[in-house]
Amino acid sequence: MTRKTIFRSLIAGVLICFSGWAMGQPGGFGRSPQINPDKTVTFRISAPNAQDVKLSVQSEKAPVQMVKDSRGSWSVTVGPVKPDIYPYHYIVDGVRVMDAGNMHYFPNERFKGSLLDVPGDTPLVHSMRDVPHGTVTYELYPSAEGTTGTVLVYTPPGYDKNPNQKYPVFYLISGTTDTEETWFKVGKANLILDNLIAEGKANPMIIVMPYGNIEARIAEQKEGLKPADPFGRESEEAVARSKTFERDLVDNLIPYVEKNYRTIANSENRAIGGFSRGGGQTLRTGFGNLDKFDWICCYSAYLSTTELERDFATVVENPEETNDKLKLLWVSVGNEDRLYQPTTEFIDYLKAKGIEHKTLITTGGHTWMNTRLYLAKTAPLLFK
Repeated sequence: MTRKTIFRSLIAGVLICFSGWAMGQPGGFGRSPQINPDKTVTFRISAPNAQDVKLSVQSEKAPVQMVKDSRGSWSVTVGPVKPDIYPYHYIVDGVRVMDAGNMHYFPNERFKGSLLDVPGDTPLVHSMRDVPHGTVTYELYPSAEGTTGTVLVYTPPGYDKNPNQKYPVFYLISGTTDTEETWFKVGKANLILDNLIAEGKANPMIIVMPYGNIEARIAEQKEGLKPADPFGRESEEAVARSKTFERDLVDNLIPYVEKNYRTIANSENRAIGGFSRGGGQTLRTGFGNLDKFDWICCYSAYLSTTELERDFATVVENPEETNDKLKLLWVSVGNEDRLYQPTTEFIDYLKAKGIEHKTLITTGGHTWMNTRLYLAKTAPLLFK
């Protein structure tokens, strides 16, 4: 049985507009976060019994000390902050704490931080705009080992009004400890596509956002213990888990999507992309199924030379065939990303082998600020 809960992108975007004016803190100690006219941001938290409170926000290089007033409210102002969306949390006597005055949070398997949305003077690519909006649907599908999989599906503006039109599909995967909601609530994939489509920069497409940790879901639904994350991105266990994800995507999720949505069901109209762990899953699934994906987009991830030559020899040793098959192989990373060195080594290897690809090296680290940018740069290239 399938259960659907539909959210209009319009509703999601309206909620985003309130991220700079969130609910007041318990006790009436003011708004948090409060975005000031000069783009500085004031954070507040009520913690009268705390001895030490710091703010950790990705716009700052290190946690920032907060100051306590006579009523027990701690506050600090940072910035000016470059317009974007930033995860943040408080550290109260050494314990991470969400912002109780902010309804917007970062979906994660573990700690769920809060989100700061600093608007630009002109709308950013992920901003809510006065354009036609698509729909995001929460779906359940038959998954691995008899479990029920969870996935979000974005359908473009006009999907419901054109019952005879079929669309290409972009399978978009988030990173380690992220959930299937992260590309929606943090990556803003729906708003990015709404805006790009409205500007004529991207073709209308369906975006499928799955959960990447299949073993965790199996354990949860079968009342087992959730397995710890693999040690190392290239470990035998990490590769095995990626294979589990690949089988679920190819054998279960793609057939479900193509049965229940109006898709153009061939490799020319099927793309795969992902961030961090999802980028590794993207490369392994894409290279392992070139008959199913003509478009591969890797954000802040890589495959080692050892793995490429061991598991994907047909891809790297036959560059002419690979180039003929792939319409796009994209790799992007920030120059402060902890995966910068292995990712650029991967890029250099592709060059040496004569495998055609596009790259984007940006400033910044292993963040969703960069990941939104990478999606905005690659979506216009797909299905052209």
